Amino acid sequence: MLSDIIAIMQTKTIFIFGNPELEMDSLPLKILPELQSAFPSIHFEIKDPNEEWDVPEKLTIIDTVIGIKKVTVFDNLDSFDISPHLTMHDFDALANLKYLKKLGKLKKIKIVGVPSDMSEKKAIGGIKKCRLD
Repeated sequence: MLSDIIAIMQTKTIFIFGNPELEMDSLPLKILPELQSAFPSIHFEIKDPNEEWDVPEKLTIIDTVIGIKKVTVFDNLDSFDISPHLTMHDFDALANLKYLKKLGKLKKIKIVGVPSDMSEKKAIGGIKKCRLD
């Protein structure tokens, strides 16, 4: 029983962002089953970036990133351009993450960005080359 608790505590969790209803934002969700098979020691959780959730000390996210050509790892939020916010519907993941950082809740972040137009096979291959654990 103690070994089960220790194993759970040592399991790394990675948040998956995406929208299954938008083709350009659904790739991380589509490849999730293959990621779970490729990284059995990692727990993947689908999260809505605009909802409230507990922020781990070291946050790792896999998300679609517009404007990149290959799977890219970002270790800070300053690498991204802020999209315009005309209504609350336009409030996006980046704005929410910057807000969490400003509140002091976001300490360390790693975002594994996948291009929206990349094939599932290439996205999986690119993510496998990243250090997720």
